[in-house]
Amino acid sequence: MTFWPDADTPRARAPDDTRVYAVGDVHGRADLLDRLHDEIRRDAASAPESRKIIVYLGDYVDRGPDSAAVLSMLTERPLDGIERVCLKGNHEDFLLRFLDDPGICDLWLMNGGRATLRSYGLPVGKVGGDQAAAALSAELRARLPDAHLQFLKCLPLSHQAGGYLFVHAGIRPGVELPRQTAEDLLWIRDPFLESAYDHGCVVVHGHTPVEAPDVRFNRINIDTGAAWSGCLTALVMHADQWSFLRS
Repeated sequence: MTFWPDADTPRARAPDDTRVYAVGDVHGRADLLDRLHDEIRRDAASAPESRKIIVYLGDYVDRGPDSAAVLSMLTERPLDGIERVCLKGNHEDFLLRFLDDPGICDLWLMNGGRATLRSYGLPVGKVGGDQAAAALSAELRARLPDAHLQFLKCLPLSHQAGGYLFVHAGIRPGVELPRQTAEDLLWIRDPFLESAYDHGCVVVHGHTPVEAPDVRFNRINIDTGAAWSGCLTALVMHADQWSFLRS
């Protein structure tokens, strides 16, 4: 379905002769990502724009069953003819922090990390004590392919295209982009979600699950809770039009 700008919808434009796809939080659902990639391929094949780019909004890991497979898809199977930008989400940050600081083990496990460990062949029950957490961190590092680790370490926090700004969680209203903190870009909720501030762009984000894409004049949320809903969403932008693809 294509939406035309009106008084209540975002008034941003994609770069000229460019079709931009933004993909919401995948959370270990390699099956849904594979299906959505097929939808994007079909759409791109019939699109008149000469340049296509796909922006993934982060949270590739945790909660769903196939985090390792998702990272393999992103590192090994890029979509032909489509440029790619992969942003960092708070769950990638969790994984990287666990590798350096096993002390956050319980916090990560409570936030879906157990599913990621299982996807790398590490069935995890209750983890007791600092030594057990340190051993688990070392074992994950040993099993994590170098391509996955380097991918995670190099993820940017934001991307701009035309009148759109892509981030994982959102931005601090009234703060210029160069002064935004990583904490806010990865974690912010209410101050951003409840704001009627004109950011000077339309912010495309995920992080906060919604049953259907949440479209406001200043932001579009496309995290449709893939891990539990079975629905992964992509936003398609070209000229001053936008629409959705769903797995």
